[in-house]
Amino acid sequence: MSSLSLRALALSSLLLPGLAGAAELDGSQLSAWWGLPFAGVLLSIAVMPLLAPMFWHHHFGKVSAAWALAFLVPFALTFGAGATGAAVVHAALAEYIPFIILLTALFTVAGGIFVRGNLHGSPGLNTGILAIGAVLASFMGTTGASMLLIRPLIRANDNRRHQVHVVVFFIFIVSNAGGALTPLGDPPLFLGFLKGVGFFWTLEHLWAKTGFIIGVLLVLFYLIDSYYYRRREEVRAPDPTPDTPRLGFDGAINFALLGVVVVLVLMSGLWKSPVVFNVAGTEVGLPGIVRDVGLIIVTLVSLRITPESAHEGNQFNWAPMQEVAKLFAAIFLTIIPVIAMLKAGVDGPFAAVIRAVTHADGSPNNPMYFWATGALSSFLDNAPTYLVFFNTAGGDPQVLMTTLAPTLIAISAGAVFMGANTYIGNAPNLMVKAIAEDRGVKMPSFFGYMAWSVGILLPLFLVVTCIWFL
Repeated sequence: MSSLSLRALALSSLLLPGLAGAAELDGSQLSAWWGLPFAGVLLSIAVMPLLAPMFWHHHFGKVSAAWALAFLVPFALTFGAGATGAAVVHAALAEYIPFIILLTALFTVAGGIFVRGNLHGSPGLNTGILAIGAVLASFMGTTGASMLLIRPLIRANDNRRHQVHVVVFFIFIVSNAGGALTPLGDPPLFLGFLKGVGFFWTLEHLWAKTGFIIGVLLVLFYLIDSYYYRRREEVRAPDPTPDTPRLGFDGAINFALLGVVVVLVLMSGLWKSPVVFNVAGTEVGLPGIVRDVGLIIVTLVSLRITPESAHEGNQFNWAPMQEVAKLFAAIFLTIIPVIAMLKAGVDGPFAAVIRAVTHADGSPNNPMYFWATGALSSFLDNAPTYLVFFNTAGGDPQVLMTTLAPTLIAISAGAVFMGANTYIGNAPNLMVKAIAEDRGVKMPSFFGYMAWSVGILLPLFLVVTCIWFL
């Protein structure tokens, strides 16, 4: 666990007295100013790598901790130890720790699979890998597919001068859009599944939109990659990755462990157990505990049985995981009041956002549901954002799957597709960026990446809106 999360949990332990009686945080009583620490985290991620790259590289954990404390200390002084401690414990036990355990398991297991041999990064091969990743993402999760394929894709292109566009489109396609077809693909859809949305409902209703977006992106990528590939001196010699007689896998046993991860996640959604533990006001169910313990065991088994050659070939290290753990710990803490204010609906500071998704006659405004869910998912955690708008639309899964199906489609599509708009829109985005930089790819800054997403994705989302949501 990151140093920041340890600090947060240590602080929560100081706040434990009185937690049992603490009520759920009432967002209608909060001022929008409580969102400043969260905005500070986002601005730090966006600006500091540009203004002070060396300082950020060595101290991003301390900066993240400072913003977390900038929220926690004033909040505790204003609302008391009970309310603050309950919110911290809930964020840690119900959200952050399961989130990090799952990411760590996928990062470790996928990092133990090394594609032996030299793939040559031609436009056709690169497009094929992105297409395969798009399919895998809905069945092993965007994180699992991203961690499995990003290293061999970078290695295949390590003799090319232009690599950034390859990683950017990988984030668009594999780390986001590809996960839209099943609850296993992306956390928001899994939460919908837990709420009662059918397992195959998203496949039935989102396949055309997902296929359209992925198809357009693959064609566009192929054209861009072909343009660079045909340029003189694009392919450099010698190739850093030597050719070998044949392709193969080191650490192939990790494919079985990936299957175990998928089964554990699916089990936690399907298994209904009456056994619930109340920890300082946060309910922790037995299925979740079994899932998390199982994922920890899978992680340790993978580290134990993966041959050294696989880790050495992948240049496996913990730096990308540490970066994600520290930054998202600050995000999960400082986002507490922001989510509470959104949950307050028309009674909270963000009432204008909630009213924007409803017509004057009370019917849902589906284009606004798509864009509001997507815009907030680009900067907030897309899972709670999905739940906010799911409940705003009534929260009844049977109604949302039938009478209000267009609304649920808009919410689901916005949460998944628009996670690609920023590096923090979806967890694999930041992990892929960190791995690429660790392998020497000079990835664009926060705003530089957004120049790609605004220029490519937003026009595409406008087309999707015109075709399906108007």
